[in-house]
Amino acid sequence: MTATDWHPADIIAGLRKKGTSLAAVSRNAGLASSTLANALTRRWPKGERLIAEELGVAPQQIWPVPLS
Repeated sequence: MTATDWHPADIIAGLRKKGTSLAAVSRNAGLASSTLANALTRRWPKGERLIAEELGVAPQQIWPVPLS
């Protein structure tokens, strides 16, 4: 996580405000319930896209620093 990326707690709170959870988004994508948690601690473009779509924003808004 960099200083400009959203804090993981903000991502989780955003999902809760939308009436869902990280585990539910994971299951809806056909993944194990804990799989998307990986996107909170390491770069994973597919996971980032799934979370961003659920929040209604672009992945670059949540994780603005490009992969190095």
